[in-house]
This record gives sequence, structure tokens and C-alpha cells, in this order.
Amino acid sequence: MPRRTSVPRKQKYQTTPPNRTTARIAAKLMTDGKRNLADRILRQALARAEANSKRPGLEVLEAALRNATPIIEVKPRRVGGATYQVPVEIRGDRRISLGVRWLVQAARKRSGKSMSEKLAAEFVDAMNGVGAAVKRREDTHKMAEANKAFSHFKW
Repeated sequence: MPRRTSVPRKQKYQTTPPNRTTARIAAKLMTDGKRNLADRILRQALARAEANSKRPGLEVLEAALRNATPIIEVKPRRVGGATYQVPVEIRGDRRISLGVRWLVQAARKRSGKSMSEKLAAEFVDAMNGVGAAVKRREDTHKMAEANKAFSHFKW
């Protein structure tokens, strides 16, 4: 047991507020277990998004996530010998998970210098209703709308 009381260390970098959505995005950004690097990239991306849009970084993130999260998706359902794409409503945690995943994937595919620049650009685009993540959401909703006739096959 240590004899001295532990002195709280001064943190080297400013940390993001403990928010579930920021934690999820950082976890999705993380590669090879480098949590600190993922946190730093997210912090820089939020600062860049704040500078580009003149709105607070977390507000940009919330708006981007709201525009990128799907409400309905299609799931394959086998009836008889045929497989139908049945539209199904998505529950809350999967909804957020898909939105975060699509935002990070779209940012990775963008051309740019650093990951924080690409992520910030994707956040701003998603907030404005354009961008790859929002397009993917629209495509998912269109597919569900097209297969609305098979909605009676829900289970």
C-alpha cells in the first residue's frame, strides 16, 4: 500500500466532455487500440467543424448524426422459396451505431490530408444534409420505401 497520497496529474491535452456519442465515435475511429490518438483526432475534428460552421462542435456533431441516422432498413426474409427484402424499423442503439459507422466510413473514404480534416468536413456536410453518410441513409430509406409491399412479412 502506498504511503504517499497520489497527486492528480495535470493532463497534457484538453479532453472532450464525457459524452456517449463522442465515446462511440472515438471507439469507431480507433485503430490498433490507440484510444488516445482517436480522442485527439475527434477533438481536432470538432474544433475544425466549429471553425467551419460557426456553431459549437458538439452541436455540429449532434446535427450531423441526426441527419445520418436511418429510421428504417430492409432485412431479408425467406418465405417459401423466395427471399423478400422486408422493411423493418430500427431500434435506438442500432440506429445510432449505424449513423456513427456511416459517418466514420464516409470520412475515411474522403480525399484530404489528415483524418481530422476529413472527419470535420464530413460532419459539416452531414449537418447541411449532403455528404456520403446522408446519401447512404437516403438510399436505405428509398429501398425500404420501394419494398413497402412486403411489410406484411414482418416477424
